[in-house]
Amino acid sequence: MDTVRIDKWLWAVRIFKTRTLAAEACKSGHVEIAGHSAKPSRTVRLDEVISVKLGVMNKTLKVVGLIEKRVGAKLVPQYAEDQTPAAEYEKLREKSIQPVFVWPDGIGRPTKKDRRAMDRFFSD
Repeated sequence: MDTVRIDKWLWAVRIFKTRTLAAEACKSGHVEIAGHSAKPSRTVRLDEVISVKLGVMNKTLKVVGLIEKRVGAKLVPQYAEDQTPAAEYEKLREKSIQPVFVWPDGIGRPTKKDRRAMDRFFSD
């Protein structure tokens, strides 16, 4: 096996839960290879560096092995080398610590209008 589709590889090394999510990430420009946006059908070769935007962090992976079938988490290092800087993981940790939205005390529950405004604000 010389090449594998990028969406299959990302799914097989457990970056995305489903192949459909991997393909959607590629289509929306969240997956890059060598600084260029990758389509789901683009092939992956050994030693390529892939950058994947997952929420607030950018995960960087080096292709060590090619695989089409999903493997257990313990076997992933045989196929992908994580080159993500520690600062990216720190971003993720900081975001999880900070509250998403603070509702003032004494005002009561948010109204339907307030909740819709919050949904618009946080949807990205």
